[in-house]
Formats: sequence, structure tokens, C-alpha cells
Amino acid sequence: MATEKQVEGNSEILQRTFSDRKRTNILKRAEQLTIVFLLPKVPKFISPNLLTLIGALGSGLIFLAFVLGAYLTKWYLLLGIMGLVINWLGDSLDGRLAYYRNIPRRWYGFALDIIADWIGIVLIGFGYYIYAENGTQILAFAFVAFYGWSIIISQLRYKITNEYTIDSGFVGPTELRFIIALILIIEVIFDGSITYLAGSITAILFVINIIDSLILLKLGDLKDKNQY
Repeated sequence: MATEKQVEGNSEILQRTFSDRKRTNILKRAEQLTIVFLLPKVPKFISPNLLTLIGALGSGLIFLAFVLGAYLTKWYLLLGIMGLVINWLGDSLDGRLAYYRNIPRRWYGFALDIIADWIGIVLIGFGYYIYAENGTQILAFAFVAFYGWSIIISQLRYKITNEYTIDSGFVGPTELRFIIALILIIEVIFDGSITYLAGSITAILFVINIIDSLILLKLGDLKDKNQY
């Protein structure tokens, strides 16, 4: 059982490290508690920038898993799950570590995070492009394009509302990682299923982007009306 002092300490860390963004994803609570647990255990020599690099290396491992799965055996796709875990560690802890250590670089970190996220999703998409067969490579392009669209929406929402969120309702990057991991496992068990699953996820992402874009336009219209 956690002591009252530990609970207060965790609450203080939560407030300090997550004050710069709003989260609405399903796994929000579990994810934040896990991050709060891990932050004090990060060695001093590991910097936020190094964590960002580690996250990018995780994406590179997912890319490698697709390549090995395409040319050797599909069992190598399971390496992608390890890549997703590494990507989560780096991507989730880098900015939070900066706030935890009271060395945040808000705009530098914001820019670096977006760049790293884009590089990561391109690596994953390119890896799937190499793995895909029979003309289904278009799904890789569509997934990267729609994910890029969601990134643009989040930046425009930040500009209009001054509130930064990386989630689309109940789904955020962490939930997406779980979905990708599940797709990889199912593909290893049921060869060829990845085409249908990837197609479904891409279609859902497209619908979410349409809805978020319409909401964004309404927010922009409302802000315009309030200014005049």
C-alpha cells in the first residue's frame, strides 16, 4: 500500500510533468501512473534528447521487423512489438523527464517531438510498404498520409485553442501502439490478415480525421466571431 506521503508525491509529479498538455485517451490514467513510476528511476546520464533518440530507434526496429518479416520469416514481426515498447518509452518519457527535472524547453521540445513523431511514422509506414504484397502497398501510403493529417490537426487545434492535445477522443498514440502490436501478432498467426486489419485502421483514421477537421473548423469559426 502506498503511504500518504507517496501519494502526495505522485500527485505533485503528475501535476508538474503533465501540465503542458491535455490527455483524453482511454489509457490516460494507467499511462501517467506508469510514467510517474519510471521518471525517478531514469539514470542521470540519460537526457530528454537521448530518450527522443531511443524512441526513434524503436521506430527503426519496427521498420526492421517488417523487412525481416518480408524476406525471412513472419515471426520477425514480433520484433516490432519490442520496437513499439521502446518507442513508447522514448516518446512518452522524453518531455516528461524534462518537466520532472525542471529543465523544460517548451518550444524546442515541442518542435523536436513533432519531428521525431513524423520520422517514426514514416519509418513504420515504409516498413509496411516493403512487407505488403499484391498492390496493397497503397495502404502504407494512406496510413502515413492520414497520420500526418492528424498531426496537422493537433497543431492547428493548438494554434486556435491554445490547448495542446495529442489524442483524438479516447484514442491516442499509446492506444495506436497497442493496436499495431495486436495486428502484428494476428498477422503471425493468420498469414495475410494484416491487409484487412491495416485497411480497417486506415479507414477508421480517415473517418476520425474528417470528424476532427469539422470540429476544428467550427472552433476556428467561433474564434473568428468572438474576435469581431
